[in-house]
Amino acid sequence: MFCDKCQFIPRILSEGIFEITTPSPILMDSLTSMFNRSGETFLISYSSFSELSTICEKIDKAFSRKASTIFSCATLSSVDEKKIAISFPHFYTRLQNMEYIAIMEEGMFTAHMQPIISLQSGGIEAYEFLLRPTNQQHPFKPFDLFEVARNSGLQSYLDSAARKKAIEVSSQLIPRGIKRFINFLPSSIYDPAHCLRTTFRAVEEHGVDPSDLVFEVVETEKIQRIDHLKNIFHTYKKEGMKVALDDLGTGYSTRELLLDLKPDYAKIDRSYIEQCHKDRSKQHALIELGKLAREEGILLLAEGIEQKEEADFCAEIGVRFGQGYYYGKPSDKPFSRLHT
Repeated sequence: MFCDKCQFIPRILSEGIFEITTPSPILMDSLTSMFNRSGETFLISYSSFSELSTICEKIDKAFSRKASTIFSCATLSSVDEKKIAISFPHFYTRLQNMEYIAIMEEGMFTAHMQPIISLQSGGIEAYEFLLRPTNQQHPFKPFDLFEVARNSGLQSYLDSAARKKAIEVSSQLIPRGIKRFINFLPSSIYDPAHCLRTTFRAVEEHGVDPSDLVFEVVETEKIQRIDHLKNIFHTYKKEGMKVALDDLGTGYSTRELLLDLKPDYAKIDRSYIEQCHKDRSKQHALIELGKLAREEGILLLAEGIEQKEEADFCAEIGVRFGQGYYYGKPSDKPFSRLHT
């Protein structure tokens, strides 16, 4: 059994019946009086997205955000149809962003890869897989797509779909033995044992060696539930996979994060890497971070390397891996040679 939040997007019909309900009699009375209707359930026919948008705009202006979350909405082709209702704010956000919803629903995205380099040997040790548009006919910025997903209740769906796409693309392009770093949002995984089943099934279906996978937190600065993230890490590791923290050095206490979570890899935020060969304070911070990582058996990766001097300094102090435009931008193909 798989998570509905990760597998399915209820459709908004272009015409039909708009149903909205709430357990609050006061809110229902206010709603029905607005449209001169009565009853415990609000039903209104509409013939276009434009007409539906007008209805929703009126509701949005009449009720506070807090009140509107108590409303549940669905569109139906008939009153007897089985429905999947969602909150009004999620419904209205989806209605306002139909193009982005279509991109998610139809999977109009792929994964590009950026090389991760051994700072000692100079060879490609891994790739990070990043969400990108399939083609320019349906362009989007990944941040914007994830923001729409978050505001429309589809973050779990998109995060799961992006992980599966990265696994699929990596299986087609990357040989065994090369690590694949794949991002995930802890807030999209409410129950790891349940929510990650589709990810693990994709690993099996595409014949990827679990030991080649590194699942990377992309919300390090927003971590609030350490125990929840520990549970996610444990679930990945139990399947033979590795885990990584992103943006190390920002937000939450670096020492506390490393000691509590003990990731296999930790990525040093680019703000510490930029001009590190010239900045004594950054050098001191990186050296101390390197000592702590070695004590805990954690492999460090320097993000955002754009100059040879930055890479050289990181290598000198024992940082194992590097990533950044100095080596190459994300691409839809593996790198035959590095951009150095």
